[in-house]
Amino acid sequence: MATKPFQAYQNETDTFTIENDFTVENRLDRISLYGSLELTKNKQGLQNAYELKRVLDAAIEVLKKADLPDHIEIKVTDSVINPFT
Repeated sequence: MATKPFQAYQNETDTFTIENDFTVENRLDRISLYGSLELTKNKQGLQNAYELKRVLDAAIEVLKKADLPDHIEIKVTDSVINPFT
């Protein structure tokens, strides 16, 4: 489980995974969640559930306090060639 608080919608750099297959990417205008996450009925499943809850709770708190538009336009970003591959 991550130790620092998740700062929802605060930067374009925070990214982490839960259980190696579920990725959370923080952005200024959105939080992207993708991959696969199993909430198994064991201690690991509980830990995964809490980690996902931490992300959702942080997002909900920011959204509740914001003056939200009905919709936003998500701008497509340019792809660049990775110079390290």
